[in-house]
Amino acid sequence: MTWMRWAPAMERALYDPGQGFYRRPEGPAGHFRTSVHASPRFARAVARLLLEVDEALGRPEELALVDMGAGRGELLTGVLAELPAEVLARLRPYGVEVADRPAGLPSTALWTDRPPRGVTGLLFANEWLDNVPLDAGEVDEDGVLRYVEVDTATGGTRLGEPVSAADAAWAGRWWPVAEPGDAVEFGGPRDAAWARAVAGLERGLAVAVDYGHTAGRRPPFGTYAGFRDGREVAPVPDGSCDVTAHVALDSVAVPGLHSLWTTQREALRALGVSGGRPALALATSDPVGYLRALSGAGEGAELTDPGGLGAFGWLVQAVRMTEPVSLAGLPGWQTLGA
Repeated sequence: MTWMRWAPAMERALYDPGQGFYRRPEGPAGHFRTSVHASPRFARAVARLLLEVDEALGRPEELALVDMGAGRGELLTGVLAELPAEVLARLRPYGVEVADRPAGLPSTALWTDRPPRGVTGLLFANEWLDNVPLDAGEVDEDGVLRYVEVDTATGGTRLGEPVSAADAAWAGRWWPVAEPGDAVEFGGPRDAAWARAVAGLERGLAVAVDYGHTAGRRPPFGTYAGFRDGREVAPVPDGSCDVTAHVALDSVAVPGLHSLWTTQREALRALGVSGGRPALALATSDPVGYLRALSGAGEGAELTDPGGLGAFGWLVQAVRMTEPVSLAGLPGWQTLGA
């Protein structure tokens, strides 16, 4: 029986060079389905966003596409397939991932375990932050906020030492807890990870897509979850399953940037993804086209389902650039205080 705080337990379970879940050959797609795997329409929407970023940046000599938590390169490959030759000639794709470079990526794509620096373009993080390890805390019966420790063999939990001053300050700012039994997940490591990624953009747009929450809508209990072989399982941090936790999407935002919080449903609809069914008349005039459109509508509906993927949060942050055209009309854009 080994007891550890959640952050080091997640780190070892997910990223250990010898047994980490994300080091496995099958990759994330072998165990769970993200928007990238649900439909090529997602990559098509990201490609459209990249083209709008390119336009807003004045079509730079080198345009970067940075895929954070790139898995096995599925999103990179999908986006590249949607781009015109003129843009591909200027594009520098980056896959940021701890796993080895997958076969089949274009030779122009760089594969690295850390975000690039000094690039101009689009940084896109789809379900990356939820896998950045973080600690959890709970208020004990005496009103003391303590770290939660987890048994790495069984997933059982217990209370450990009082939390550090830094984590107590983070909770006080972003996720206040006071009553015995109140739970918190300390987002400081994710704030730092996102800040490092965004700092690599000289100019461009940074987008984080994840299941998350903001102030006033924090979950009352812990959000740690496990996934294996396409189904949810107990979050046992032993390397046998994915271990995730929801993201505090307000705390991760880099201060001082023009930013937007929206849902995947609203963002994808603005980027042309629709779940609307094709007109029935098309079934008579073009049966094959009708079936193709019907299939696409089903995929679009899944991506924008407000009870599923469509409920994911999008944090969009502009770094020394104007708002991309399609997203500019969405409500909520604001310049954050420094």
